[in-house]
Amino acid sequence: MKITVMGASGLIGTHVVQKLRHAGMDVVAASPSLGVDSVTGENLRAAISGAEVVVDVTNTTSFGDDSALGFFKTSTRNLLAASAGSGVRHYLALSVVGTPRLVESDYFRAKMVQENLIRAARRPYTILHSTQFFEFINGVVEMGADGDDFRLPSAYVKPIAADNVAEILAELAIGAPRNETVEISGPERFGLDEIARVQLTANEDRRQVISDDGARYFGVVLNDDTLLPVPGSRVGSLRFGDWLYQSMAG
Repeated sequence: MKITVMGASGLIGTHVVQKLRHAGMDVVAASPSLGVDSVTGENLRAAISGAEVVVDVTNTTSFGDDSALGFFKTSTRNLLAASAGSGVRHYLALSVVGTPRLVESDYFRAKMVQENLIRAARRPYTILHSTQFFEFINGVVEMGADGDDFRLPSAYVKPIAADNVAEILAELAIGAPRNETVEISGPERFGLDEIARVQLTANEDRRQVISDDGARYFGVVLNDDTLLPVPGSRVGSLRFGDWLYQSMAG
């Protein structure tokens, strides 16, 4: 089976490519750094030609409305058009748990547009919603920076290891399209303020985390369950403490 992974140079894409190749798949790794650009269209049709599956793990580095919305609109339309032209039988995309509840945020509004474009294409698809990655918890903490301290809400999150997300993406890519959204999270529930304290302690950072339920997450005031997956979602195997230990040992 030939599978094109778009966004293959990123955190998730790198893991997905490795897992699919280990499973014996014929994988085309595509990203701007590899000469394939889903926004400009550079070498895009050649990268997708002959593929049965496209895995879309593209992302933007900016969270502003103009750039994020423009990126996901253009990238997704180009990928869907190239996929249709090549007869791709399964379009698999990575998105975020809670996206429909986070559309006050420029970034998540752009992700919602991406999801709607995929559904509107009326071609076989699967959308995987993932919770926040362990690898990005530092960024979440820094988002709450307030002088010498951090202000973060106590809203719950069930973060997950990027490798666990890649595992289910590889599994979904090899399988039949679901024509629906699948959700995955980590095995443990934390308050955002709580996990920030754990992360800072692991980093030997003595700055304080102030619990503030008015603090915004990517511009959004959260409820307790805004970032939680639906009941019965898939659950990754790696616990946050074990991941921290492995990361520090590495």
